[in-house]
Formats: sequence, structure tokens, C-alpha cells
Amino acid sequence: MKKSDFNYHLPEELIAQTPIYPRDHSRMLVYDRATDNIEHKHFYDVVDYLEKGDVLVINNTKVIPARIYCHREGKPDENIEILLLKRIDYNHYECITKPAKKLKIGTKVVFSDELSAEVTEIADQGIRVIKFEFEGVFEDILDRIGSMPLPPYITEKLEDKDRYQTVYCKESGSSAAPTAGLHFTPELLEKIKSKGVEVAEVLLHVGLGTFRPVKVDDILTHNMHSEFCSIDEANADIINSATKDGRRVICVGTTSVRVVESLSDDSGHISVDSRDTNIFIYPGYKFKVVKALITNFHLPESTLIMLVSALCGRENTLSLYNCAVSEKYRFFSFGDATFIK
Repeated sequence: MKKSDFNYHLPEELIAQTPIYPRDHSRMLVYDRATDNIEHKHFYDVVDYLEKGDVLVINNTKVIPARIYCHREGKPDENIEILLLKRIDYNHYECITKPAKKLKIGTKVVFSDELSAEVTEIADQGIRVIKFEFEGVFEDILDRIGSMPLPPYITEKLEDKDRYQTVYCKESGSSAAPTAGLHFTPELLEKIKSKGVEVAEVLLHVGLGTFRPVKVDDILTHNMHSEFCSIDEANADIINSATKDGRRVICVGTTSVRVVESLSDDSGHISVDSRDTNIFIYPGYKFKVVKALITNFHLPESTLIMLVSALCGRENTLSLYNCAVSEKYRFFSFGDATFIK
């Protein structure tokens, strides 16, 4: 399978630059795999496509202000960008740096009076491991000096930083939002629950594995970076019960898919666990748990469109995307949704 097999033409003007207000007024393309039928709705209509007994799986990760700027010691006029990817321990993080060539092992950098760091390792794929030095609480310092790590294709300023968080976010640690969840409002979730739909929470801290582009022509040689995922007993029981009874497990976003498929055995039984996953889902993958998916429209040639293609079929997926382009749906993080039944 080639990377180019997952390409499609997207006019630049369809890349959403700002979120829709209210959240659930974004558009939603509904695709029924059994009938090959497409409907054009709004996200608040999602209630009509959910049934009593369904389980909706959401990722409760919270985005941290992971983009911070620094300079090398003695060079205060520099502007080096650090993107925090993954916490290794109390003061070590895996990071993407720009420009990376300035940060060799042993290089010391200064962020502010309360935060400095040293490069301790150049890891796989050119990632730097950085040891941070600080007094106080690292997360509080980040809140003061960091900014939300919006993707590079979003060039407009985000006026309300909470719009890059889901309304159900809890556990801090992501370097990007699980964007399929951005469409939900508290009121919509209550309507869904009142219909008899159960909501199960999982955790995957979004990092390099989710958003790093595929650079190799043969996708089978693509190296997925690991991300931390977790599920507790109560939420595993909700999903396992649905699987056992033959009820639908509907994942909100590709990150939720990767958690439940990573932590399940061949029979679809999910074990309580907290660990890293580097699962790469592409056409030919046999889903063990997931029966339906709510997701956004993803970048061409990305691992995310490959995951959707695994569920939907590559040709069907590209057909849906071409339909969405012709109907002028909004694409990517702040864009519209699709519900694949």
C-alpha cells in the first residue's frame, strides 16, 4: 500500500480556521456502510442516529499549553520553539524543536526566570529529550508561558482557548486535541444519555503518533510513535458488556479507536491497563471492538485517513471525502464531522 493511495484534492479554502459556534452546529456527513447511503446533517442530529444500548466511547484527555519558546544561554535574541510531546518522568519530556539543529546534546536553554532546560538526548525521528529545571509546579508555569499547540494549517488566532478542548476533558497531557469531541456540548451529551446511550471514557494523550505525517512511500514501513493510553475497570466493563451483548460500540475520534483496539484481545475483551501504544490501523485491519465511528475529515495521506479507510474501505473513504469537498464541508481540526455507521 502506498501513501499516495490515500491522497485527495482539498481546496485550501475548505480548511477550517475557526471553530463553529455553538459547537454542535457544525455539519455532519452520515455514511451508512450497509446501504452505501450518504446524508447531510448537523452535528446536533447525532442523537437521531444513536440507539438505546449503544456505547459512546470518548477520550477525556486535556490539551496542555505545549508550545513554548526559548533561547540558548547567552543568546537572548534567539527564538526557538519547543513542542512538548510526551512526559517521560517528573522533569523529562520528549519534544519537537524548531530549529532542531541548534539543540545538540548538552545545549542549555532559557524560557523564563522560572524555567530553564538542557537537551539530554536526541531520540528516534530527531526528537529531543529535554530535562526541565524549575521551582514550583511545572503545569502552573506552562499555563503562564505556554500557548495552545494549534496545528500549522490554522493561521488565525484562537480567541477562546477552551474551544480547543472538549467539554469533557479531564486528564492533562495532550499536545493536540481529540478533535472529533469538539462538537459535543454538555446539553447534547445529556440528550444522548437520556436516550439510553452509555458513555465510556478512555484516555489517550495525543502526541506524535497521531499527527506526525507519513514520510515513506510504503505505509507498511511507517514507524508509529508511541502514545500513552489507559482505561479503568468501570469503563472497560461498560464496553465489554456491550461487546458481549452485541450492542454497538461507537468511538468518538480515532484516538478512542486506538485505545479500545490496543487494549482488547482477539475476542474483543478489553483489559484494564495503562501503557503506551503504537498501534497503526490501516486497510486490512480487523476491528475487534469498534462498530461505528464519529470523526472529522483528516489530512490527505495521514495515518488518520488510513484508519478511517480500514473501517470504511479506501475507495469508499475517498469517495466520501470527494463528496465532502463538493458539498463544501469544513476540514481538519475545527472542521465538520462524519458519522460512519
